[in-house]
Amino acid sequence: MAADTTTSVPRLRIDPELGRALDGVPMTPNGAFDLTDIAATRETLRAFAEASAANAPDDPSVTVEEHRAARPDGGPDVPIRLLRPTTASGPLPVLLWFHGGGQVLGFAAQDDPWLKRLCARVGCAVAAVDYRLAPETPAPGAAEDGYAAHRWLVREAGALGLDGARIGIAGQSGGGGIAAATALLVRDRGGRAPLFQALMYPMLDDRNRTASSHEITDIGIWDRSANLLAWRAVLGERAGTGDVCPYAAPARAEDLGGLPPAFIAVGELDCFRDEDLDYATRLRAHGVPVELHLYPGAYHAFDLFAPESRLAQAFEQAWLGYLTRHLRAPAP
Repeated sequence: MAADTTTSVPRLRIDPELGRALDGVPMTPNGAFDLTDIAATRETLRAFAEASAANAPDDPSVTVEEHRAARPDGGPDVPIRLLRPTTASGPLPVLLWFHGGGQVLGFAAQDDPWLKRLCARVGCAVAAVDYRLAPETPAPGAAEDGYAAHRWLVREAGALGLDGARIGIAGQSGGGGIAAATALLVRDRGGRAPLFQALMYPMLDDRNRTASSHEITDIGIWDRSANLLAWRAVLGERAGTGDVCPYAAPARAEDLGGLPPAFIAVGELDCFRDEDLDYATRLRAHGVPVELHLYPGAYHAFDLFAPESRLAQAFEQAWLGYLTRHLRAPAP
């Protein structure tokens, strides 16, 4: 619930640049993302994303193709939006991407503007997955879509002019949780291991029992109340119980061994902070290389709300640097 934040300790700790950006964010009584009416919020976000895309200058250096990946269970094919730079040569490394939205909001094309810039700067292709959303498709349906997309990408890479040996998995917020779950599914089903899993402030734990989950309640950008509503949509009555598998909430996984190297970034004032730090610590304890970034004074998705801020620029540099080092290195 968004409330008067003038005396909130977390609110007072927000980085000044991010605070000014936050002041300009339209807020409902339930914060920036009103999950008491998911359908209406989806429509609002889609209209905003489509208007932003229409107003953005066209980038002829990146092409967009629509593909569909068959699901192993015979269900509806998974739509995949493939972006690639026109000037890059040779089989391209590729990033399998999962958009944000708490697993209840969003669509693949919403990230086109900045994914196109990423393609051009890193020299890679991006396969953005239009995974199914909750509550219409409960977890682990989205992760199953991720697994189907990864399997398709490995199989079709050569025909698409992509390098099947250089595929990284990445996601943002709810999509970060799906990326982590996809990595678990690929490992457990014996698929070709991704180069890495890059998780941007990922949504990993349905139990909402960490200190940061209780601390971040009134900033207005994916606070505790929004997260509780999202997990209830994703899991229904299973949320917070013992009846949740790791492919629905990756923090539930006991064995994190054998997973690909991880990049994890989160803000200090994000309700996901402690579950993300714990996941990074447990990955490292299981022998998985981890690059971890914690941004002081930063709330959830700070890089989207204040892209010109110094913290967002530092985050972008770290994120693009990680992608470049791993995707442009010789195939293992």
